[in-house]
Amino acid sequence: MKKKQYKTYYIDDLEVGQKIKVSNTVTQDDINSFAKVTGDFNPVHLDEAYAQNTIFKKPIAHGFLTASYISAAIGTKLPGPGCIYLKQSLKFTAPVYVNKVVNVHIEVKSIDLERKRVVLDTMCFCEEKKVIDGSAEIFVMSRSSSNAID
Repeated sequence: MKKKQYKTYYIDDLEVGQKIKVSNTVTQDDINSFAKVTGDFNPVHLDEAYAQNTIFKKPIAHGFLTASYISAAIGTKLPGPGCIYLKQSLKFTAPVYVNKVVNVHIEVKSIDLERKRVVLDTMCFCEEKKVIDGSAEIFVMSRSSSNAID
């Protein structure tokens, strides 16, 4: 198996306004696996008959499964390997259904070179509808100076 190569952005490489978009399709297997890993077996995610009697009318993905796509984009794409999550705010604005594509949008909003902190806008969309709106604060290493988190 070939090892995947990731680009690492150091804080020195980042610019306000820099963006990425990553797409993921939510499958029933993903939902089942997430339930098993987290212990969240809420039937609104797993039971078609139960979900039919909810406001959603069919099973929905866990909100934090969808939010985990944000974490994956930050940890592998922008800024990428080596960055450390410090904060994440999330507002869940619409449900995500099985077999839908989730488009994650990340944008650099501010950079604090001295503290090695980056604030990112973090959003997820399904079919052009925003399903998550949020913001993340990330520690990002520099190329030249001490990389200790203070």
